Amino acid sequence: MIKFAKPIAAAAALALVAGSAAFAETRVTYKSAKAASSYYQMGVQISEALKAGTDGEIIVTVEESQGSTQNVMEVRARGADYVFTTPPSLVSLAQEGKAMFEGKGDPAFDEIRALFPIPSLTMHFVVADSAGITDFAGLEGKSILLGKGSFGATEGEKYLGLFGLEGKVDIADVELSGAVQALKNGQIDGFVTAGSYPAPNVIEAAASTGVTVLSLTDEQIEATKRTRLTIPAGTYAGQTEDIATTSLPVVAFTTTKMDDDTAYALTKTFWENKAAMGETAGWWNGVDETLMANITTKLHAGAVKYYEEAGFELTDAQK
Repeated sequence: MIKFAKPIAAAAALALVAGSAAFAETRVTYKSAKAASSYYQMGVQISEALKAGTDGEIIVTVEESQGSTQNVMEVRARGADYVFTTPPSLVSLAQEGKAMFEGKGDPAFDEIRALFPIPSLTMHFVVADSAGITDFAGLEGKSILLGKGSFGATEGEKYLGLFGLEGKVDIADVELSGAVQALKNGQIDGFVTAGSYPAPNVIEAAASTGVTVLSLTDEQIEATKRTRLTIPAGTYAGQTEDIATTSLPVVAFTTTKMDDDTAYALTKTFWENKAAMGETAGWWNGVDETLMANITTKLHAGAVKYYEEAGFELTDAQK
């Protein structure tokens, strides 16, 4: 009996340690976008940053999504571990039961809370330098690729109408994935794309062909009813001046089901590791304290705790 005492004690101690480790580990599901998108890549980067920044105490599983609306709808069936990305405007629509959420209201939508901003969907009107286009009026009579079914395509078409170009631009029947090659071959004069900046397809076009990304005037930005965003000079090859454009803010959300400590840890670790993420993926460098103004819904109480400790200025509506 005596000779088994030490192994039994050791096994019990090991079980206690293992149990404590399991208890300490927090698992989170992060639902972002389609696997081929830049936003899915961002989810993977956030997952890696949170694991490293918490010494493995927070483990994030990234899930593919078919879109922001789906992400919001899944709040109804998800638990305390659910984090998802969507524009704040969609959360407001869900809470008000409007647009795509009409007739689909649910009390769970009222429990959605924001954590932190991620790179915005940024509009790029990209034209070949050889086309000699310097403003939107110059698009008349030119061949422009809008793509199909994407936010950028829908938004681009809307802007052409707003700026008096409806029916005056030749819309190219080419998939957005072929935009850079079509620009190189002279098949199109330009293309429209929406994504976080610096956008990979714009980087490629600027480096291989020479392009201009058109700036919007203050009046044009106001007409779009979108959020103003500045792409700093030097973001793309040959870009010597800031670009004034529009964006659709995107934010990481959870719900009140998540405990305050986890929300605090997620928010704190994100901001503390953002600079390191920016060293390997430039789109994180566009995320700073100014994007907090794009969060028009309530923040999670755990996130509020971090922001107040870090000296962020919050609005009453965010608290």
